[in-house]
Amino acid sequence: MQKEEYLGQAERSAVRRCPTLKFCAGNNANGTSATNSSDIYNIVLLVVDIVLLLVKFWLAIVESIVGLFQTKVQENVSGKFVLITGAGHGMGKQMALQYAALGATVICWDVNEQTNNQTVKDIKQKGGKAFGYVCNVTKREELIELAQKVRKEHGFIHVVVNNAGIMPCHTLLEHTENEIRLMYDINVISHFWMIQSFLPDMIERNEGSIVALSSCAGLFGLINLVPYCGTKFAVRGYMAALAEELRQKNPQNNVKLTTIYPYMIDTGLCKNPRYRFPSLFQLISPDVAAASIIQAQREGLEEAAIPRSYLALEKIGRLVPRKAMRLVNDFVDTGVDTDKH
Repeated sequence: MQKEEYLGQAERSAVRRCPTLKFCAGNNANGTSATNSSDIYNIVLLVVDIVLLLVKFWLAIVESIVGLFQTKVQENVSGKFVLITGAGHGMGKQMALQYAALGATVICWDVNEQTNNQTVKDIKQKGGKAFGYVCNVTKREELIELAQKVRKEHGFIHVVVNNAGIMPCHTLLEHTENEIRLMYDINVISHFWMIQSFLPDMIERNEGSIVALSSCAGLFGLINLVPYCGTKFAVRGYMAALAEELRQKNPQNNVKLTTIYPYMIDTGLCKNPRYRFPSLFQLISPDVAAASIIQAQREGLEEAAIPRSYLALEKIGRLVPRKAMRLVNDFVDTGVDTDKH
């Protein structure tokens, strides 16, 4: 009897909360129906997104393949300001001369005042425009102060080329602490200070180019260049990450980033090159390398090797088992011998 009375009270309480049990049941049914409809809607949206992804994916691949057979339009740099670090020697000097020949005004930075002034003098003798500044890129405050001065004196810098670098060639255990720290300060860390100094203006105007010199040592690990390879792989990594930051921040981003992977260039940095097949792997002259870099920048390429085929070879090599690639490397026998005697 007590049990039946308790059940009766529970039923009356339920009725008070919901005037009709049938209405409450209807609410539950409608809620379930709404949930099911929402799930179906989300699934349809996901399917549509996947279809759009596949269409865009294959269109991008087709576009890239077609682009291989098309002549790319090169940006006109005439009348624009181009800043090059390490402009007193080698590829930096050759880039300065060639940019000036294209009508650009070249801002030459180098730690060596004498060689830097000579580059400026050579440009002016050929009718070009150039300005020279002494800068130790490892000194952050000095670099930032000079960057502010350059922007104040010349305005917007359209192209920044992070070219300065050093390349000690000996085994890791023979490297000193100072060598390794200096190599990273010049080859990598200074790039961050340059980018922080000049990129904000580029973002504000949504134009400009940053070129970073990596190396084929940023594509392949090489003996006697362990810390150097580390710096050049770092350049490759930070440029790829920065490109994503800019793209995510502004889908219509028009600031170009170009990473360059030169093979051994005949600038004096590579003191003891070694190659089994000299006709295939001979040193590249600085003027040829400079022309290739400038072309890549003007075409807006994200990556470019010198020679161009090396980037494709690296991507193919990643698909081949490591043991098999080592057999190929041993057969080719190309690299750099130690500069320690």
